[in-house]
Amino acid sequence: MNIKGNKVVLRAVEKEDIELLHKWSNLPEINYMLGGWHFPSSMQDQEKWYNSLNLSSNNQKFAIHTDDLGLIGMANLVDINWKDRNAFHGMLLGDKNMRGKGYGVDTIMAINRYAFEELGLMRMNGSMISYNEASIGVYTKKCGWEVEGIKKNHYFRKNKWWDQVVVGITRDNYFDLIKQNKYWEKE
Repeated sequence: MNIKGNKVVLRAVEKEDIELLHKWSNLPEINYMLGGWHFPSSMQDQEKWYNSLNLSSNNQKFAIHTDDLGLIGMANLVDINWKDRNAFHGMLLGDKNMRGKGYGVDTIMAINRYAFEELGLMRMNGSMISYNEASIGVYTKKCGWEVEGIKKNHYFRKNKWWDQVVVGITRDNYFDLIKQNKYWEKE
């Protein structure tokens, strides 16, 4: 089952995506904007990662796809906790020319819809490096997420410590947002 937004489709990662994903995984400008620890990765590492994906996992990865552009990024819904009904979400748009055109907003809204309307989750969590102001703004100003805390000196990039901005959205916040902005009525 694909997850549809107004502009994007979130679909399974396919073998033909690996080459582009490998390219993105080795671009410093992308990795500086993401949490976690990144090393240069080989095509063999990318293939191992791809082969580890499965439907029964509590860590789901999605290709962000548009009909006219093809693969433009990745989104995830990971650390799915079925008992407490929450998960962690993150995403990246691989090509910087895709940013600022509504694809990120649509991806987040599609994940919100899937998590709350299909999976029945109560909340989603996320985090960003404090200097990634564009991502923080998209989540909090356009997609209903709220800044819930700051973890001081959480990331080390370019010989400097940076804070982690912790964000989240609840089911109620999502339904309030779509009632106000009528996002899915634009379909």
